[in-house]
Amino acid sequence: MNRPSKRVRDDSSQAPSNKIARTGSTSNISSRPGLTAPSAPRSTTTASGEIPHPFRREDFEVAIICALPLEYDAVSLLFDEFWDGNGATSRRAMGNDKTYTTGRIGQHIVVLLLLPGMGKVHAASAAATLRSSYIGLRLALLVGICGGVPYVGIEEVILGDVIISSDVVQYDFGRQYPDRFVRKDTIRDNLSKPSKDIRNLLAIFQSDHGREQLQQRTTAILKQLQAKAIQKKRRTDYSYPGVAEDKLFEASYRHKHHVSPTCVCRNCHDRADRVCDEALDSFCNDLSCDERQLILRERLASKRQVRENEDDQQNPMIHVGSIASGDKVMKSGEDRDALATEKNVIAFEMEGAGVWEEIPCIVVKGVCDYADSHKNKKWQAFAAATAASTSKAILERFSQASRIPKPTRHWTVPFGRNESFIGREDILARLLARTPPSANKDNCQRTAIEGLGGIGKTQIAIEAAFRIRDEYPDCYIFWVLATDVTNFENAYRNIGRCFGIAGIDDDKADVKILVKAALSRDDLGRSWLLIIDSADDADLFFGPANLSNYLPFSKTGSILFTTRNHQIAVKLDIPRRGILKLTEMTRAEAIQLLELNLEAVQIRDVESTSDLLEFLADLPLAIKQASAFMAQTGMTTTKYLEYCQSNNKTMVELLSKDFEDQGRYEGERNPVATTWLISFEHISRTPIASQYLKWMSFLAEKEIPRSLLPRAADTNELQADEAIGVLKAYAFITQRGDQDLFDVHRLVHLVMRSWLEENGEQQECASEVAQHVAKTFPVPRHENRNVWIMYLPHAQALLSRDTCPKEPNLPEYVGLSFLILGKYGEAEQMYRQAFELRTKTLGQEHSDTLASMNNLSWVLRHLGRYNEAEQMQRQTLNLNVKVHGPEHPSTLTSMNILAGILMSLGGYDEAEQMHRQTFNLRMRILGQEHPDTLRSMNNLALTLRHSERYDEAEQMHRQTLNLRVKILGEEHPDTLSSMNNLALTLRHLERYDEAKQMHQQTLNLSVKILGKDHPNTLGSMDNLALILTWLGRYDVAEPICRQVVELRTKVLGRDHPDTLSSAHNLAWLLEMLGRDDEAEQRQQP
Repeated sequence: MNRPSKRVRDDSSQAPSNKIARTGSTSNISSRPGLTAPSAPRSTTTASGEIPHPFRREDFEVAIICALPLEYDAVSLLFDEFWDGNGATSRRAMGNDKTYTTGRIGQHIVVLLLLPGMGKVHAASAAATLRSSYIGLRLALLVGICGGVPYVGIEEVILGDVIISSDVVQYDFGRQYPDRFVRKDTIRDNLSKPSKDIRNLLAIFQSDHGREQLQQRTTAILKQLQAKAIQKKRRTDYSYPGVAEDKLFEASYRHKHHVSPTCVCRNCHDRADRVCDEALDSFCNDLSCDERQLILRERLASKRQVRENEDDQQNPMIHVGSIASGDKVMKSGEDRDALATEKNVIAFEMEGAGVWEEIPCIVVKGVCDYADSHKNKKWQAFAAATAASTSKAILERFSQASRIPKPTRHWTVPFGRNESFIGREDILARLLARTPPSANKDNCQRTAIEGLGGIGKTQIAIEAAFRIRDEYPDCYIFWVLATDVTNFENAYRNIGRCFGIAGIDDDKADVKILVKAALSRDDLGRSWLLIIDSADDADLFFGPANLSNYLPFSKTGSILFTTRNHQIAVKLDIPRRGILKLTEMTRAEAIQLLELNLEAVQIRDVESTSDLLEFLADLPLAIKQASAFMAQTGMTTTKYLEYCQSNNKTMVELLSKDFEDQGRYEGERNPVATTWLISFEHISRTPIASQYLKWMSFLAEKEIPRSLLPRAADTNELQADEAIGVLKAYAFITQRGDQDLFDVHRLVHLVMRSWLEENGEQQECASEVAQHVAKTFPVPRHENRNVWIMYLPHAQALLSRDTCPKEPNLPEYVGLSFLILGKYGEAEQMYRQAFELRTKTLGQEHSDTLASMNNLSWVLRHLGRYNEAEQMQRQTLNLNVKVHGPEHPSTLTSMNILAGILMSLGGYDEAEQMHRQTFNLRMRILGQEHPDTLRSMNNLALTLRHSERYDEAEQMHRQTLNLRVKILGEEHPDTLSSMNNLALTLRHLERYDEAKQMHQQTLNLSVKILGKDHPNTLGSMDNLALILTWLGRYDVAEPICRQVVELRTKVLGRDHPDTLSSAHNLAWLLEMLGRDDEAEQRQQP
C-alpha cells in the first residue's frame, strides 16, 4: 500500500472554538434528514398513522445481525418501538431455535438477531434459519465492529470510521499448496450477487454526493443515539474517545514488552519471533510502546483544530469497498498491508462470508482498531455506535415495496389571485416556458426566482401558479413556505393530506420523508409543481435541518423556488439559465403600481411622482407601502417625497409603516424595513459579511472600494471573498464588473444604519469606520490620485453624518484632496474643521495644528481672502519659528505660503526677500532637486517677473521647468505651473508666438490632467486669451475670454479676484473691438 512513512509524537494540543450559539430553530434532532427519503408506508399503516404490529413474519423486509452484545446494544438504540412478545411476530419457523427481537426503525419493520458466537459458521447458520422464518427479507445489515486498513488509496481511514461492503473476500478460504496458499476469488464472483436494490444502494454510496449525504445523516443519527444512551442510562454513552487515543504504529513495529523484558519478548526482533502471552493481552501504555513509531495522520491533525467537546470532532467518514472476512482475527500490520495490497480490501471482520450467501446483505462495520498487534479496546463502543448510525441512514435510503393513494385535491396555494398584478411579463414568459413539468420530460426541473427582499418574487410565483393551473388543469400545484422547519413541515403535511398518506398526522411521523417519497414515485398518474417560497436561509437547507434532502425527484415534477439568496440557488444545483434574476420594476410599471389606489389629484405633480419612484428605487414593496400610506392619508406624492427627503429618521419611519396586503402570510409584517431585517439576521451568521454591510452603511452608496472594508488579522482572502459573495447573493450589494468596487442599495443603506441605531451599535461602528478610513486614506498627492479620488466620496459621506467621531486627520486629508481638485470652498470647510479639532485636542503649538493653520491660510489665499490669509499665516510662521526653529521644513513651508500671500497683496519686495531666504535654506537642507526646493525656485522666479527682471526670471523659470520635467514628469501639475509661468515671462519679453505656443500646450495638458473646470485650467485659458489679444487675434480670443468669465464666476464666485481679472481682460478686448458700451458694462461691479 502507498502511505506516508513519517513518524510523529501524538501530543498536539486542542485549538479553541469560535462557535456561536444560535437560537430560533423549531426543529429537533429527529427532523434532520438522511440521504434520500424512503417511500410511503406500507398499506398496513393504520388510519391513526401508527405502523401496527405485523401479524405475519412475511411482512418483515429488513433484518439486522450483530455478533457481539455491544454491537446489539448500540443497534437497539435505533428502534423507535419494540414488539417483542406481541403475537406472531416473535414466533419462529418449525425447527428454528434462535431468538429474535422485532420492532420499528422509522418506516421499516425490522427483525434484530444477536449471533450465538463470532465467526462465519455461526453467521451462516443463523442467517439460514433467519431466512426460513422471515421469508420476505429483502435486506440484511450485518452491523458491528472491524479492523480497518489505514489507507484506502490516498484516503485515510481512522478509528470510528465506517466501512460498507461492496463485496466480501473470504481470505482464509482457498487451497494450501506445499509452497503457497491460494485464495479463492471474491464472494461476489463465486457466490450469489447482491440484489438489484442493494446494488443500486451501493452505487449511490460510492458516488461522492451519495457518500457525503450518508455521512451527514450518520452524524445526525449518532448524536441522537448518544443522547438516547444517556437518557436510558446505558452502561456506555458511546462518546468519542478522543484524537489522542487514535494511534497507528508502523506496520513492522511489534506489540511487546519494550522496557527490561524478562520474557521471550527480549528475543523478538523479526516478525517470525514469538511474543509472550502477557504482552498479547496488555495495552500499549503498559508495554511502553514507543510513540515515536506513530504514523502522522492528516485527518487527526485537522480534528485537533476542533475543540474536544465539539460535535464536529467525532464525525465519522464512510468508506465503501471490499471487506476481508474469515475466522481468523487479523492482528498483524504487515499481513494486513500485504493482503490489502493483494486483494484491495479495506477492512477485516469475521461474519460477512457466512451471511452473504443466505440473505441479500450489506456489511456495515465501524473501525475499532487497525488490524495490527497493538491492543486498544477503547474504540469498540464508539465504533459500534457509528456503524449502527450508518445502518439507520442506509435504511432511510432503502425504500419499502409499497404504493400510495392518489391525492384527493391538487392545490395548496395559500393566496388568492392578485387582480392588480402589474407587468413582469418577461419574467412570467420565461417561467411559463420552463416551470411546467411537461417542459422537460427527462428531468425534475428546478427553477429559481431570485432577488432582493420586497422585489416581488412571491407575487410573481403566485401569478405563475394560477397561469399554470389554467393551462395545465391536471397538474398538482403545491405551495411550501420555507422560512423555518415548522412552516416547511406544515406545508408538507398539507400535501400529505392531499395524498391521503396514512400516518401523516402522527406526531412521530417524519412528514418530510413521507411526502418526498410520495412525490418521487413514478405512478402518481399526474404531473406536479412544487413552489417553495422564501427559501432564503442557507442553514435551513444545508445546515443541521438539511431541508434540501427532502426535495422530491420525479420526471413528472418541477420545483420553483423564490429566494433572496443567490448562493442557495447555486447550491441547489439550479443551472444558470434556470435562475431568473428579478430586478426593480420599469418606471412605467412602477408608476402604474403607485397609481393603483391613488386619486388623480395626489399624483398631479409628474416630476415629484417620478422623483419619488427614483427615491424608492422602483422597489415594488416600497411603492405599495407608499401608495397604501398616501391612500390612507390623502397625501400627495409631492408631500410624501418631502417627508422622504427631510431626514433619515422620517424616511425610516415611513419604510416601517405596516399596511394591508392580501398577498402576505398570516401574522407576517410587511414593511420594507421589517422584511430586510430577516435578511440581516441571515447575514449575521456570517460575521465578516455582517461587518462589511454595517461598514458600508456609513460610506457612500456607490463605488465602495474593497480596500476600505475591514480586514481582521485572522481573515484570509477566501473568507473575505465568501463574505462579499453573501452580500451579493442577497442583492444588498452589486459589484461593478470585475472591479473591486461595490454599490449598496440605497434603501438598504438607510435601513441598515437605522437598525444599528436601534441596537445601540451606531456610534461604535461609525467610530471604527472613521478610524479605518483615516488610517487607509493616503496623504493626497498627484501621484496617488487614483487611490484618494476613490476614497474621497466615502470620507465625505462619513464626515457629513452626525454620528461621525471627531477625528482630525480625515478632514485634513479631505481638505487637501479638495485643494488639489480646485474646490477651495469645500477645502476651507474641511481645513477649518481639522484646525478646530486639533487646536482643541492637541493645543495650538502642536505640529499637526500648525500644519492645519498652514493649509487653512493657503486655501484662504486661493479664495482671494488675502488679508485674512496674511493675518493667520504671520501667526503660523511665528509659532513655527518658536516651536521648530527658523530652518525647520515646517517653518520654511510657512515662509513660502506667507510670501505667496504677500505677492497676491502686491508686497513684492518682502515676498522676494522671503522667497529668496526660503530657496537658499531649502537648497542647503533639501538639495536642488527636491520638489519643495523647486517650488521655492518657481516662486522666486515669479517675484523676479513682478519686479520686471524678465531675463533673470526667464532663466530661473527654464531651470525650474527642466528640473520638474526630469523629476516629476511632463504631466505633473507643478510642471504645468512652471510652463504657464515661463509663458507669461515670454509674453513680457514680447516673444508672443513662443508664449502663445507654450500657453496652448499648457492648456491642453491642464484640460487632460486637471479637467476643464479646474481653476488652474481656467488660468491657462485666461492667459491664452490674453496673448491672443496681444497678437491681435480678437475673433479667437473673445469666445475664450467669455468662457473664462463664465466658468470662473461658476467655480470661484463673481467677486473672486481671478473672476474680476478675467472680466477686466474681456472689457479690454471689447474696447479693442470698439464695443465700448459693452466694455463699460463689464467694468461695472
